[in-house]
Amino acid sequence: MAELLVQLEHVSVTRNGQNILQDVSFSLNRGEIVTLIGPNGAGKTTLVKTLLGLIPATSGNIVRPERLRLGYMPQRLKIDHTFPLSVQRFLTLVNDARELDRISELTGIRRILQQPIQSVSGGELQRVLLARAILRRPDLLVLDEPAQGVDITGQSELYQLIQSLRDELHCGILMVSHDLHLVMAATDKVICLNQHICCSGHPEQVSNDPAYLELFGKKPAEALAVYHHHHDHQHTMHGDVIHQSCGDEAATTTAKGAN
Repeated sequence: MAELLVQLEHVSVTRNGQNILQDVSFSLNRGEIVTLIGPNGAGKTTLVKTLLGLIPATSGNIVRPERLRLGYMPQRLKIDHTFPLSVQRFLTLVNDARELDRISELTGIRRILQQPIQSVSGGELQRVLLARAILRRPDLLVLDEPAQGVDITGQSELYQLIQSLRDELHCGILMVSHDLHLVMAATDKVICLNQHICCSGHPEQVSNDPAYLELFGKKPAEALAVYHHHHDHQHTMHGDVIHQSCGDEAATTTAKGAN
């Protein structure tokens, strides 16, 4: 039986008289990757912060185990460029350093541990933030736009890393992302949000949903039509099987080219 990590029951958030979230319900289990998508202003970051307890829900309930360990990777991090802080020091300010060697190896940041954090590239910084989020070995890892500021190659590598971390840590992952053509291959379930949940389900199912098409249009859906996964074939958006001799790499190339 799946282990429930968090369940939102009819959660709504109102701030300054404005409805930001309305009647949102979903659950996330251990070992599951759930990706939250939606247009700007849809309430994605508010939902994440409400789940984390940083913003109170106006109504509804959030159910989670009492000792649930959370890891959070924020969308942005501002660091004073005059502040002398190495990557290693940044990671160990509020975390136990005993896991640092293993986590830095898992996330591929060992070689930059002694560098000033202000000097690392955008892709390296995202890996540092990811390492910081998993140092406590979270049960639930929450990632708000983890590939922001990362080039297309780095995005693909980062999403592959996130998948491997899920398997290594056996945690659940809630991820906010706009990189739909890449993230669809790295998620188990997609939730399409626009103040309320418009549609949800398997990536291929959501990409064909009328509510998704209304929000994002036909072109993004076509970019997702060939979706690579761990099977030995791919599907078109209509469900037809596409046989390719080059496997996942060919499907990835097709998805990129369609974007």
